[in-house]
Amino acid sequence: MPRRTAPKGDLGRSNEPPVLILTSLAAGPKHGYALTKDIEAFAGVSLGPGTLYGAIARLEERGLIAPEPVGSDARRRPYRITGDGRVALESAVREMRTLADVGASRLGMTGRVSGRGALA
Repeated sequence: MPRRTAPKGDLGRSNEPPVLILTSLAAGPKHGYALTKDIEAFAGVSLGPGTLYGAIARLEERGLIAPEPVGSDARRRPYRITGDGRVALESAVREMRTLADVGASRLGMTGRVSGRGALA
């Protein structure tokens, strides 16, 4: 069966590696280890090397991230979010916000959900 590739702007669910990586890179360029540590800090998710670098490769192929010029240490190649990556992340964030607002409303919660499920 042929492998399906997501459309350029479709990132998947909020806890999927592409969303987590783009969210991390929205704060500035990072190499793989720094991405892993940042994602653990803000999302509580630990990405293994295969998951992380597989997602990085797919994001780069789709033009959503790009490598920064490499200095003397090619092992620590930093990546940055591109304009297309920013647009895709903004779209994913809007969808997540809508879902959170609908879920909170249906649960009878007041206020908006922020952070890791805490009410603002």
